[in-house]
Amino acid sequence: MIKWTLHSAIARFERAWGYDASYMHEMIDASPRAAWLFSRVAALGRFRRDVPIDAWCAAGLTAVRHEDCGPCTQLAVEMAERAGVSSAVLRAVLTDNAAAMPPDVALAWSFTRAALAHDPRADEYREAIVRLWGRRALVSLAFAMTAARLYPTVKYALGHGHACMRVVVGGEPLVFDQKGAQKGDQSGDQTGDHRRDHGRAAARRGSAVGTA
Repeated sequence: MIKWTLHSAIARFERAWGYDASYMHEMIDASPRAAWLFSRVAALGRFRRDVPIDAWCAAGLTAVRHEDCGPCTQLAVEMAERAGVSSAVLRAVLTDNAAAMPPDVALAWSFTRAALAHDPRADEYREAIVRLWGRRALVSLAFAMTAARLYPTVKYALGHGHACMRVVVGGEPLVFDQKGAQKGDQSGDQTGDHRRDHGRAAARRGSAVGTA
């Protein structure tokens, strides 16, 4: 009965978002308790206080892109779109085009990149976030990053990871090369830093896990 209930809930989610959650069905079959515990942990990604929705989505989207999971990134984009974030903002985040981001989004994007890279500049971004939105906003962004990275990690570990090669935003595709860089992207130095980080992450995974 418990398995049936969990499978039904996942099936509804798949229909609602057009998303393949086979890894969750496998997890449920292996251990319903494991699936329940995973859902409890992942729920922290729903915590958002005092931070604008577009900045919050930018943190999650930047973090999930860092993990190089195409289906996860596409799902994050669709959730952000349904939450009201504009396609222009999402494209700017996905292509690391800071000049095209509103200031709030650029701050969250810069903070996320710096935090993931263990860059000392995260300190100045963190201070700016607390000054602007407060401590609850900082926790919200930290949880958005953590939850966004949780799904790709589990999917790659269970053999369901797929590299981020193409994402549709506002009905238009964005295509990325094998190092995670947008094909034809001519962004500046900040973008280059991110691309290099992303490429290293992909290379590490590629040595141990076969991806599509």
